[in-house]
Amino acid sequence: MKNLETANRCLNCKNARCVSACPIHTPIPEVILDYKEGRYEQAGKRLFDNNPLSAICSIVCPHEKQCRGNCIRGIKGEPVDFPAIENEISMHYLKHVHFTEKRIHNQRVGIIGGGPAGITIALQLAQKGYPVTIFDAHPRIGGVLRYGIPDFRLPRTILDLLEEKLLELGVKIRPNTLIGPVLTIDRLLEDGYDALFIGTGVWNPRTLNIPGESLGNVHYAIDYLKDPEVYQLGKKVAVIGAGDVAMDAARTASRHGCDVTILYRKGKENISATEAELQGAINDGVKFVFYKIPKACSEEGMIVADCEVVMDADGHPQSVEKADSDHLFACDSIIIAVSQLPKNNIVRNTTGLETGKNGLLIADEDGKTTRVGVFASGDVVTGAKTVVKAVKYAQHVAGEIEAYLQAKAQ
Repeated sequence: MKNLETANRCLNCKNARCVSACPIHTPIPEVILDYKEGRYEQAGKRLFDNNPLSAICSIVCPHEKQCRGNCIRGIKGEPVDFPAIENEISMHYLKHVHFTEKRIHNQRVGIIGGGPAGITIALQLAQKGYPVTIFDAHPRIGGVLRYGIPDFRLPRTILDLLEEKLLELGVKIRPNTLIGPVLTIDRLLEDGYDALFIGTGVWNPRTLNIPGESLGNVHYAIDYLKDPEVYQLGKKVAVIGAGDVAMDAARTASRHGCDVTILYRKGKENISATEAELQGAINDGVKFVFYKIPKACSEEGMIVADCEVVMDADGHPQSVEKADSDHLFACDSIIIAVSQLPKNNIVRNTTGLETGKNGLLIADEDGKTTRVGVFASGDVVTGAKTVVKAVKYAQHVAGEIEAYLQAKAQ
């Protein structure tokens, strides 16, 4: 138990603030008590049953805003590092637990997209005895976890272990299968799928809508992170954006030998990336230039304007451009990281599915879309959110799918 000393610092609060601050209400005091008393398997099962992606959330969650950031110990000193304990327990559990397929029901469930939401629902329904098939457009499941977060931040071995557990439960996986153009929602329903879940995430980059975005030295972060090895970025790189994806792209390029600068239209205090990601970028040698508005991309670099931040009538910070301040930030390549939108492969080829703002699928709080028997959750419904929130929503939707199947069977 390499984190026993850390665990011994836990005060085992009755009304634990760390639990209240966790979106999925991880039973932290109980897990730590199991850990301290050597009940490794029980602690691991407790975490997995509460959150099947606990091994991942222990790494990628914004802990400074959740468990660790709300630990009572942190008021006058160092908070208890529960994510380190959670990761140790969760990894041990995934490596040692073995599931077996238990086919209880004959109603088949199709899951479109093997990201956080899809994996969560597949695990829950398969454990309850439903035959499940995952369709994923990529070679391996994981979605944004595998193709959007660098391996140095989230080891792929965790995703491989989760895939192994899915296979043990009898889940079928169809890789490199894009639902929409060839295999449609209609065809899946015709082939006997009793319920479908859409969790395809958001893979279309949001553009800056400025001149020069089609030039050969301009790339989008969500594309770059899928396979950084194939990109020839040159020596100097500018990254536009200051969220987690921007930090991941900047850190990846820096680790590939590039001199990387993040250009941001606001100040450091307005950066939306987690503190851990920001500090990681700084440690990796990424530079920052603030109060720059992107105006155009060129083969010589990024045309930016100076700006200042002022408060609007509602008290929100707004970047206001300074007159006659356009100038060139010289660089070899530009990486744009200003959020993502969903692709429309499924909607374009399916009747009865409606989308709302920014192309996001319309689904109610139970995950029901505008087509009967088709459910959705995760980023394709809410836009890009944290993994733990995707898991929480998906767990609820899994229960709604089960209720739908039970009612259908009567």
